[in-house]
Amino acid sequence: MIDRNDPEFWSDMADVVLKATGQTFYMVLMALLITVVVGLAVGVLLVTTEPGGLLAKPFRSRRLGVVINRVLELITNLGRSVPFIILMILLIPVTRFLVGSFIGPTAAIVPLSVAGIPFFARLVEIAIREVPAGVVEAAESLGASRWTILTKVLIAESVPALMLGLSTTVVSLIAYSAMVGTVGGGGLGDVAYRYGFQRYSLEYMLVVVAILVIVVQILQSLGNRVARRLSHR
Repeated sequence: MIDRNDPEFWSDMADVVLKATGQTFYMVLMALLITVVVGLAVGVLLVTTEPGGLLAKPFRSRRLGVVINRVLELITNLGRSVPFIILMILLIPVTRFLVGSFIGPTAAIVPLSVAGIPFFARLVEIAIREVPAGVVEAAESLGASRWTILTKVLIAESVPALMLGLSTTVVSLIAYSAMVGTVGGGGLGDVAYRYGFQRYSLEYMLVVVAILVIVVQILQSLGNRVARRLSHR
């Protein structure tokens, strides 16, 4: 049990929570970078390699493009179907192979990234599908290359929706990072579990919840504001 009358209780709690907050930001930021790079590519391919898609024609056979699309579809669906707590356990051998351990903030980046990529890929797919077909047709009629249409039309026109998807993904990664803490991943989830649950400290639980709520509100509001400013429709 924690002695709340101990004069060092609050200073110790501040040190513990501050360190855990830094760990949470570290694992979420690194996982977010991987998620954005890979998830954006997967989301774009999901749209452009489908029959009649922008990148379906460059393949030597239409069947090859369909196969690539179906494989990405299957991987994305599987990634979104497995509960995160189960995914963490399944990825323990992979995590240990990649970083040498399955415990700690660095190890937590692996399952966070694997969970975040299919989630963000679907949001990217939805954002790109919202681009009006007439805009793409106009670019094609002007002789724009596929790369130009992809970068200057599809992605550029979907930036506001992508920003909303990005903020939603960050919030999800923060929630996942709290779950990682319960299995030795560090961060605020670890503090809530070890101090709040195992040591029966309501103060630690309330502080962790407050920090998570404030961070989520700030990031979601920032994402919404940026999306509104970028929207020109």
